[in-house]
Amino acid sequence: MVEQSANTNPKQTRRNKQRDLTRLALSIVLIVLCNYVGSFLFKRFDLTSEKRYTLSPESKEIARNIKTLAFFKVYLNGKLPAGFIRLRDEMKEMLDEFNAYSGGKVQYEFIDPTTLGEKKAVFRQLYENGLSPFNLQVKDNSGGNSEQIIWPGAMLSYAGRDIPINVLQTQIDADPETQLNNSIEALEYNIDNAFHKIDLKIRPIVAFIQGHGEPDSLHLAGAINALSEYYDVRLLPINHLLKGLDLCKAIIIAKPLKAIDDKDCYIIDQFIMRGGKVMWLIDPMYAPMDSLSRNGVTISFKNDLNIDDMLFRYGVRLNSNLVLDMQSSAIPLNSAFPGQSPKIELYPWLYEPLVSPPINSNNPIVKNLNLVEFKYASTIDTIQQQGIKKTILLTTSKASRLLNAPARISFDLVRMKPDPQQYDQGFQPLAVLLEGSFVSAFKDRVNLSPDTLKLLGFKDHSVPNAMIVVSDGDVVINEVEQGKNEAYPLGYDRYTYKVTQQIYGNKDFIVNGMNYLCGDSALLNVRTKQLKLRLLDREKAHKYKTQWQVINMAVPIGIIILLGIVLAYIRKRKYAS
Repeated sequence: MVEQSANTNPKQTRRNKQRDLTRLALSIVLIVLCNYVGSFLFKRFDLTSEKRYTLSPESKEIARNIKTLAFFKVYLNGKLPAGFIRLRDEMKEMLDEFNAYSGGKVQYEFIDPTTLGEKKAVFRQLYENGLSPFNLQVKDNSGGNSEQIIWPGAMLSYAGRDIPINVLQTQIDADPETQLNNSIEALEYNIDNAFHKIDLKIRPIVAFIQGHGEPDSLHLAGAINALSEYYDVRLLPINHLLKGLDLCKAIIIAKPLKAIDDKDCYIIDQFIMRGGKVMWLIDPMYAPMDSLSRNGVTISFKNDLNIDDMLFRYGVRLNSNLVLDMQSSAIPLNSAFPGQSPKIELYPWLYEPLVSPPINSNNPIVKNLNLVEFKYASTIDTIQQQGIKKTILLTTSKASRLLNAPARISFDLVRMKPDPQQYDQGFQPLAVLLEGSFVSAFKDRVNLSPDTLKLLGFKDHSVPNAMIVVSDGDVVINEVEQGKNEAYPLGYDRYTYKVTQQIYGNKDFIVNGMNYLCGDSALLNVRTKQLKLRLLDREKAHKYKTQWQVINMAVPIGIIILLGIVLAYIRKRKYAS
């Protein structure tokens, strides 16, 4: 028995070696084959419920069309709070996705701007390049507060151009967690948008209509500069020219002070019938501001601009009233008694509501939009018109009220505490998107023969079209520094900015609206991507803190001990037999 065992063991050993070598060879061949096949096939797996790490089809197409190296300098590094570290990590994940689909053409570097040299010079350069700082108040070791300036943004260098990307979406009415989540949601859109700006070859013409008391270029500078990144922006008087708007993709009618005569109305109407886009930024009420400044009181009355019938045919009615809202901007007033030194303080000015999208709105024009500052706005009613879809874009807060024309405006309002019971006419619509086939406002009104109408090219129905109607003209006007003739950014309020450190969403609203009207909806569709905000229940987390600490420590150790016992038992039985 001993000799037989000795003879069979070497043979068994050789067989085992051959088997192991065969398995090793097959494993190597399989690995090489998988890598070879994988070099031709490309697939990424995202197991999150909302596909947060999956690029949209539009983003994949943009990434595949990148022709040369695209380099991102991301200024989110160094000593950062936890929320900004998460934003930095999500930015890295997003850039990795773009790099994968671009074939390695997207590269990036994360930089701590405080290490680049003298802080003031570096920060000034970043600001001049288009990046926006964020001032964070942090507690120091002595218990006091110190200021930390963070630059949550990036510079994209591609095709010989540098484009700034601001990645932090600030919103006055949102908590920090929601703002962070919205910023992460917008990362993909912001990167897409940067490539879109660079790749624009032919810029459609967008014109601000002139000739009816509209603001000049200085007061429209913020909107013009923002829109110029996408469009060829012009100031254009119609001058009764039938073909005066033929070259335009879209027009903006911004705060006219004089009535638009029938000839210009006809030209605008036919522009719409042929597919031209219009953004109406209209003041339904006129308020003499010089009287308010001089006397502290003025009367606002209906502003007859000769466009009511047109808008009614298209599907809306601008009402002759003024909105007062407890969610409002502020104005500086002298609170000192007569004879005393001036004492300037900020008071809530309920005639300047800070408006927002309707609750649960997911329209790409207003998604994650900061509050928009309106001034002396009126409400909008939608009218039943066949084939016209109406989408409310902006509304007042729940604490608002209405004053019908003629409405008295007085500084006395700031000295009276508003009664919440009087502000019960909430969520009034102030901006509406209209989509569909519009009926001409001049249908059955033009007393000309059919041959003449045909010669003029008159159309009584539009092709499928869209327009935006806003019941405030000041939404597009930026402040101007007197004496220097310098324009402040659109949405910047020099009085409230010192308190809120926020720029209102006026610029984003105008740009998003024009992008939507001009057919950049594929890009805007990325804005509708939503990430679920999974926040801990703080009360439960505190209550069951010890219990979950024990579970997280004991369960892994228990599993390891149990596996050790089971393996020891199996081994004992195997060799005992």
